Amino acid sequence: CNNKFFDKRNNSIARSNGRTQVAVTAAQDVEELPANLRKIVMSFQMVPDAMMRYKQLLFYASKLKPMAAELHSPENKVQGCVSQVWVFPSWRDGKVFFEADSDSQLTKGLAALLVEGLSGSTPTEILRVSPDFVDALGLKQSLTPSRNNGFLNMLLLMQKKTLELYNEQEKEKVSEVKGPSSSEEEKPEDEECEFPVARNIRRKIEEALGANVELVIDDQSSQHAGHSGTKGLRPTETHLSLEIVSAEFEGKNTMKRHRLIYQILADELANGVHALSLSTKTPDEAES
Repeated sequence: CNNKFFDKRNNSIARSNGRTQVAVTAAQDVEELPANLRKIVMSFQMVPDAMMRYKQLLFYASKLKPMAAELHSPENKVQGCVSQVWVFPSWRDGKVFFEADSDSQLTKGLAALLVEGLSGSTPTEILRVSPDFVDALGLKQSLTPSRNNGFLNMLLLMQKKTLELYNEQEKEKVSEVKGPSSSEEEKPEDEECEFPVARNIRRKIEEALGANVELVIDDQSSQHAGHSGTKGLRPTETHLSLEIVSAEFEGKNTMKRHRLIYQILADELANGVHALSLSTKTPDEAES
């Protein structure tokens, strides 16, 4: 298996123009995973037999602590799973801890693996994990495509909830500093982060158009939930808006610029991204 994931340079939550972003780029190896998740990956790699790895997954299921009934709610439910799965995060001393449950032992094992692997990590450590790490576990051959997709959706929801939890904590800090009299205009803007598909898009566009390209990615998937063509797709990263500024667009009309981007992102458009909204400008056009 290949143990390379997105992001070799330091991923971190950083502020820019009042917005929170996660900087991401090239490849991250197993050593850069959160400590607990790294230990799990290495323990699975030490088991040469696929059936033994499958049994090891069921062992994780048996260790998963019970989840309170009230947490089995729609907002905690993972969409796109064959079985029912729920995940819930909590915040302690700057780190995130997860609970999870499922009505299937196999799915519960997958959820337990993520709970143990991600709990106790910082938001940055959690958000930088690429779903490719499942390759290093050696479980893909033991899972059906729908189970693999469900596992990905678990990770994406846990990352989404991590970001929401982090944003809540940051807003509370701002409120404490500014006090209750602060005006609504003084509150920070909505914060954003890039999930795995967006990270891959950024990497591909930077490789194709050069490191000096300016790129803003806005996930607008929530505005299209339930629309035709989105059933069964992940709850995020199905509808993306890209604002791109590049000297490579010089001498090309809008149609040729868009065609270039579609060619660069052909794999993403064929595998989950339902629609792209594009703004493509040269540096001179962006300044005017």
